[in-house]
This record gives sequence, C-alpha cells and structure tokens, in this order.
Amino acid sequence: MLDDRKLGVLRAIVEDFVSTREPVGSKSLVERHRLGVSSATVRNDMAALEEEGYIAQPHTSAGRIPTDKGYRLFVDKLAEVKPLTGAEKRAIATFLQGAVDLDDVVHRSVRLLAQLTQQVAIVQYPTLARSTVRHVELVTLTSERLLLVLITSAGRVEQRIVELSSPLSDEGLTELRGRLNSSAVGQRLADAADRVSALPERFHPQDQPLVAQVIAVFTEAVADERSDEKVAIGGTANLVRFGEDFESSIKPLMEALEEHVVLLKLLGEVTSPSTVTVRIGHEMDYEGLASTAVVTTGYGAGSQALATLGVLGPTRMNYAASMAAVNAVARYVGQILSDA
Repeated sequence: MLDDRKLGVLRAIVEDFVSTREPVGSKSLVERHRLGVSSATVRNDMAALEEEGYIAQPHTSAGRIPTDKGYRLFVDKLAEVKPLTGAEKRAIATFLQGAVDLDDVVHRSVRLLAQLTQQVAIVQYPTLARSTVRHVELVTLTSERLLLVLITSAGRVEQRIVELSSPLSDEGLTELRGRLNSSAVGQRLADAADRVSALPERFHPQDQPLVAQVIAVFTEAVADERSDEKVAIGGTANLVRFGEDFESSIKPLMEALEEHVVLLKLLGEVTSPSTVTVRIGHEMDYEGLASTAVVTTGYGAGSQALATLGVLGPTRMNYAASMAAVNAVARYVGQILSDA
C-alpha cells in the first residue's frame, strides 16, 4: 500500500500527463503542485512508484508516465466523482427531455456523451428480455381487426394487428383489456406471457377462441425481443485527437468499433445504475485495445438496469470527468424511461 504522500505524487503525475501528454518530471511536479516536499523527496517517491509498477520511464532521461496499474490505483482512490455543474445538468436534462421516442433517446444520449467527454460514446439499446410490461392497449380497427399495443418499462412500443375470426363484443373487449393489464402489468415479459396464457378459460365459451387469438399475438409480441443486442455509437472522430496515444495504430480500435459484438463485450454486463465501472488497458483483454479505457454504467427505469452506456478512449483520459458524465447521462435517461 502506498502512503498518502506517494499517492499525492501519483495523482499529480496522472493529472499532468492527462492534460499535457508529456512525461512528467520531479521539477515540474514541485512547480505545479503544492506537494509540500522537496524535489529530492519527489524523485525518491517517483523511484518507489516506478519500482512498484505505477509509473514508467518511456525514454532515458525523460520524465515518467502512468502505467495501467497507476491509472487503476488513481481511479480506485478517487474519493468521489466530481459532480457536474448546475449548467451542465440543466443542459443534459433539456437536451434529453426533447426526445420523442426510444430511438431518439438513445441517439441523443450518444451525441451528448461524445460531446461532454470528447471520447467515443456507446449506448446499448434496452432489450425486451430485461423489461417489464407497463401497459397493454387494445384498439378496435374494424369489427374483426384489433390493434394490440404493448408498452414496456424500457420505453419500447410494440404494435401488432390481431385478425379475429369473428367480431368481439365491446363488453368482451373491455373485459379482455382489463384482464390483460391486471395479469401482465409489472411482470417481466417472459413471466407475463405465462400469466396470460390461461385467460381464455375465464371468458364465455363463445368468446374463448377470440380471446385466444389475442393472447397468441400478445405472446408473440413479448417473445420477440427484436433488439438483436443493438448499440448506437458516436464521437469516433474524437479519436483523431488522440492518435498518438495508441501504441501502434488506431486501425485495430476502429475495426473493433465496427463490430457490435465487441462493443457489447466492452460495455460489459449490465450493472446497477448507481455503479460506474472503469476498465483500463489490458484489463479488457482485447487485441489492439491495450491503450484504451472504458467507463460504463447501467441505465434503466428506477433501480432496474435495462442496458449499459459508456465511453471509450485512450488510457490518458480524464477519468473523473468521464465518470461524472456517464453517471449523469445514465441517471437522466433512467428518469425519462421511468416517466415515459
């Protein structure tokens, strides 16, 4: 374990390298930061940090730069994520609240994250499998045709046409609408399908075949996840500013960004909306991504995480600012989904 003084030196090295991309020397640390010790003491602390693998010397007679291990300790020792300013929070809320549907929410979130962090933003679409039923509506189109509308907690709206073999009375339709919502609302989609399967038995025998036709379409709607684990991505042009930060070439990273399977793995498993995860360099174990870092968190309605969003950039990123932005955008997206 490092003592507080060495942690202070490491923190100063990380902050200076992130802002300048220049190897950091003991003299500049003493000049820029109030460390309260001499240059000789700072040199000794830097030697200890280097010996323990937290910093490295890229060239002879050069200053030091953080290693993945050093960034990891820096992130782990962040006392708290710096909150966004009131103006930043209002801008986020205003921008996201103008969204008209789930696709708009996702694409606005991507643009906003990329702009706030100047990194590559990635947002996973919520999948129906993780959603619950918020409301089911049945609308009469003709005497033998209904529109079934399924609204999920993820903000997705599924619409299906139900072709009936004969007309269903207004009373029967009202009863079916009520029983469907009573049985399905608040249930995860797989559970909702099971709960409504026995509904036809509760109706008059002459209405049972018609009810069964509606239930069949409802079951089909909840079973069709339709997400294909989709992701939206934005801000790839930001990588141009960091071209020199990648060990060999930016090409492997650009190729990875074109593969949604890789992006989903980079986002990781869905976590609680209150947990921000940071993976640095070789922690991701993907060839060509050793010089990158990913900051992610879950988002969803209330405390239920439906999907993941985050940013990807070089290991030399402003972690505190990126973590704050990812956390804030996820929180506001969750509020929008809860209010939808």
